[in-house]
Amino acid sequence: MTLNQAFQILARASNPRDAKVVLNSIQGKSFLRFRIHFAARKLRRGVPVAKIVGKKWFYGMEFETSRHTLDPRPDSETLVEAVLENKNNKNMKILDLGTGTGCLICSIVKNIPGATGVGIDISRAVIRIARRNVKRHGLEDRVKILRGNFNNLNHKSEIINQKFDIIISNPPYIAIGDLRVDAGAMHDPKIALYAGADGLDAYRAIAKSAREHLAPGGKIFLEIGAGQGDAVREVFTRNEWQFVGSYDDLSEIERVLVFK
Repeated sequence: MTLNQAFQILARASNPRDAKVVLNSIQGKSFLRFRIHFAARKLRRGVPVAKIVGKKWFYGMEFETSRHTLDPRPDSETLVEAVLENKNNKNMKILDLGTGTGCLICSIVKNIPGATGVGIDISRAVIRIARRNVKRHGLEDRVKILRGNFNNLNHKSEIINQKFDIIISNPPYIAIGDLRVDAGAMHDPKIALYAGADGLDAYRAIAKSAREHLAPGGKIFLEIGAGQGDAVREVFTRNEWQFVGSYDDLSEIERVLVFK
């Protein structure tokens, strides 16, 4: 099979852009014909390219992904930009709740000289991937990935008594049964997508548990789903957080809320 033939098979299964990405990831490997047809079948089923090639670019950096992780999305770059707008010159400490691939904590720490971070996640499989991404970007001395959940941030000795200048999170925020899920998300792990009957369970947990880890003058940055702004603001103000402001994504949808 020639590369042109391989490209045509993949392009018919999806589109030329996806075909090029997939072909670049497998050309030169053994059993090319098998790999091409296997990838084409996945493309026809709507499997995202990142799930096929095992990597995704985010904020100019490449991250390993897998079936266990939520694929990084451009909308989440809004959170990175929001934090970088609020950076200062001191050695900032950042806590990432539900770190996934580690794309948020790595992108932020990489772009703030002297910053350090801790990312937590409940999934051991996800933690392994996040740690490999930390190593991929040379951040082993600046970013730690630990196991934890939104409800209990204190069972790891590395987190106990720590105060962070910034806390960030892109938690699950889809209501169970909500059918407004794009085709790509169908292949993401459910634990990274769904958060109770109204999609707010993770925000409730964070609002209750995160305060004691925020340093004086610190802020928390949260990614939210489309149209969730008022509901999430209510959750946090009810838990005595003060709303600071919000940021829209490139589609002019309110995407990030900031509290202190």
